[in-house]
Amino acid sequence: MGPMRVGVRRGAPDQTEADTRVVGLFEGETLGAPELQALVDSGEARGKLKSVVVTHEAGGRRVIVAGLGKREELDAEKARVAAAAVAARAKELGAKALSWAAPTADTAVAAGLVEGTMLKLYAFDEYKSGRDDEDSTRIESLEITTDAEVERAVEEARVRAEAQNAARDLQNQPSNVATPEYLADRARTIAEAHDSLTFDALDRHEIRELGMGAFSAVAQGTDREPRLIVLRYEGGSGGPRLGFVGKAVTFDTGGISIKPAGKMHEMKFDMSGGAAVIEAMGAIARLGLDARIVAVVPSTENMPSGRSMKPGDIVRAMNGKTIEINNTDAEGRLILADALCYAVDQGAERIVDLATLTGAIVTTFGSTYCGLFSNDDDWYAHVEAACKATGELGWRLPLHPEYFELTKGQYADLTNSSEARKAASIYAAEFLRQFVDDRPWVHMDIAGVAWGMTRNYVAGGASGFGVRTLIELARTAGA
Repeated sequence: MGPMRVGVRRGAPDQTEADTRVVGLFEGETLGAPELQALVDSGEARGKLKSVVVTHEAGGRRVIVAGLGKREELDAEKARVAAAAVAARAKELGAKALSWAAPTADTAVAAGLVEGTMLKLYAFDEYKSGRDDEDSTRIESLEITTDAEVERAVEEARVRAEAQNAARDLQNQPSNVATPEYLADRARTIAEAHDSLTFDALDRHEIRELGMGAFSAVAQGTDREPRLIVLRYEGGSGGPRLGFVGKAVTFDTGGISIKPAGKMHEMKFDMSGGAAVIEAMGAIARLGLDARIVAVVPSTENMPSGRSMKPGDIVRAMNGKTIEINNTDAEGRLILADALCYAVDQGAERIVDLATLTGAIVTTFGSTYCGLFSNDDDWYAHVEAACKATGELGWRLPLHPEYFELTKGQYADLTNSSEARKAASIYAAEFLRQFVDDRPWVHMDIAGVAWGMTRNYVAGGASGFGVRTLIELARTAGA
């Protein structure tokens, strides 16, 4: 089945040809149509956010009354939440076409309705035998009915949501399919579709020749070929060159420091940062944003074998720093170290990395916020604003010289894991900080939000977290 059709229609909401139309209801307000107001008067329809009531017009068409909360509090995020509640109910009812009467003229709200609907209706059923039957029950189109000028916002929202869902597809693929070469092929396909994108993928030998001893050490234990995936976007003449770096360990056993068996299957998601970067770059190119970006995705498996790196090994990163490997399950920071060096080498002036890096961040923030760390207040404020605008929330944790002291090695410059077992997420960020050459940098630890989020429009499975934040950063790069 093809992608959902999304558009804008002008005119009266009740003149739509869709089989299901949606009317928003704010708390304490009324609805114009008497038959709909009767639902409010009876208490059946409520303005509470996520409330959904179904009725039918005289001709039999389905009408959904959706609670939007308080009018003054409606924003893009609440629009996503309300739209997701509607989409779930409409799908249950067998709707094929949805028509949302835009509750305000706010372009961000219209965009939120699109994103909430498309993200909620995402399904990964490639390997299910009943897939054809499921296709027959899917919602095929969405229109936003309004007289406001929202066409561009709606189209951009469609592109963003499609990119996020594409990242979820990459995340949800099993690791025997989504190998480093598979991710590289996806990046190549994206680049071939856009003149503004160029693609490169370095193999094991080339990674080693560049002096990437940390990345090479992680990759040496697996038979799967690693790839350093590089996408370059030239869509503008001004503004700083951005560096997007995404961790893509396509399966993480922990290596010699092997993980417990319970939930190890979820370690196929350890490439979520890389998936977000790859698909965000495709959307940025489709939107033609005014930005210059180099995206770097180090991708490998982390496997135990006779060739694997061992606790106690010492390796040298691309910038010359030496690292004691005291825990082979702290591999993400090793491959990111060399990828960050490469981004600097390629001219990145402001850097963001996304990584499912530490279990400690899940303990800290659960699945609501990602962890944010930065060496530059101005660049951090820019990234935080992008997180807020997209609903991909982040909260800043501190860096400090005392945390850096923990990263110092006994036999080398650094150690990838401290025996002190303190401030694990901050420790990892301080480690990464040593490889950005003092460029403005933000580290996003997305281990708690990359999958298993409870937010209603991305609940369960892969979330595609970070795609829309990266797109927003590219959009505002020149600001």
